[in-house]
Amino acid sequence: MRVRNKAWAEPLIEAHPELMITDPLQNKGDWQKRFKKKQPIRIEVGMGKGQFIIQMALKYPQINFIGIEIQRSVAAIALRDALEESLPNLQLVLADGADLNEYFDNGEIDRVYLNFSDPWPKKRHVKRRLTYKSFLHVYQEILVDHGVLEFKTDNQGLFEYSLVSLNNYGFVFDAVFLDLHHSEEAVENVETEYEHKFSAKGQRIYKLSGHF
Repeated sequence: MRVRNKAWAEPLIEAHPELMITDPLQNKGDWQKRFKKKQPIRIEVGMGKGQFIIQMALKYPQINFIGIEIQRSVAAIALRDALEESLPNLQLVLADGADLNEYFDNGEIDRVYLNFSDPWPKKRHVKRRLTYKSFLHVYQEILVDHGVLEFKTDNQGLFEYSLVSLNNYGFVFDAVFLDLHHSEEAVENVETEYEHKFSAKGQRIYKLSGHF
């Protein structure tokens, strides 16, 4: 997701350190202190403009959520929208989602959401895919025992690759949906901004979930 630099983004980020974290390394092992209540923590890697993570925090007040985004202007949009909701169970992080084990302790996270990640379709870029084995190892480290990984995409090639990569890693699949919006899972499904855009065009949405 590319968004033009916005003049208001940096001042907004600097003005709200209580909600937007720019140095997540300082919170490793102490993330519960960022929230009003000690509750299971779930993270979204690549939150984009924040539609999914904000709606999840609204829907599940008994869970703490962290949205991670590397692009400043995009993260600022999520921050702006999150400020309107005043959610005590939501934190946002401006950082590279590839460094999760530097931000979180082993077993600190309850669930990881990967939503509409960059497919990196060229073979020479396979190691950049967020379901490549090196990333899976990181998720396994930071997740609690039997912690859940959820993955959604509109890209069939990436989904098929992810099924194979996860299976080879020893992942236990709890659910696989080849057409999410025409399944029983659709009732409780919370959409991302990309998902809403793609599904409105009639594109199929794929989803899998399970644990290591």
